[in-house]
Amino acid sequence: MDSHRTPREGLKNTKPKVVDTTKGKMLIPKPTDVDRLLRKVDKGKLVTVSQIMEKLAKDFCTEYTCPLTPEIFLLVSAETAEEDLKVGRKQVAPFWRVINDDGSLRDKFLGGAEMQAARLEEEGHTVLPAQDKKPPRVKDFERFLQKL
Repeated sequence: MDSHRTPREGLKNTKPKVVDTTKGKMLIPKPTDVDRLLRKVDKGKLVTVSQIMEKLAKDFCTEYTCPLTPEIFLLVSAETAEEDLKVGRKQVAPFWRVINDDGSLRDKFLGGAEMQAARLEEEGHTVLPAQDKKPPRVKDFERFLQKL
């Protein structure tokens, strides 16, 4: 992201695009598409990046979603939410509710897996500690997955 732009400006950047590929139509979403889905995740619930990508593809009638842009836009949304929390806004995109497909936490967020674990535990989740090189993960995460 351009060092002169704020995370909020990054959310407003770009337009969704559908591209024909050898695998079919691929969606390249816009940042607000990812942010909009995050805001639908209820307290105490979780979603995976794969769920977000599948929902975006379905919403835009494509076979799949670009595997890179949702990851990037998730970080933009997270940075915007952190910026909003610092100035006292309460209604933010709850990015900490996004986990990896195996239930593990995402260390790419500001504050890393420790911050995510703390917020998830505040919402009632049990976070199992990291083992060997595997990151911490949410216990019984499948029970808490929200359908988007």
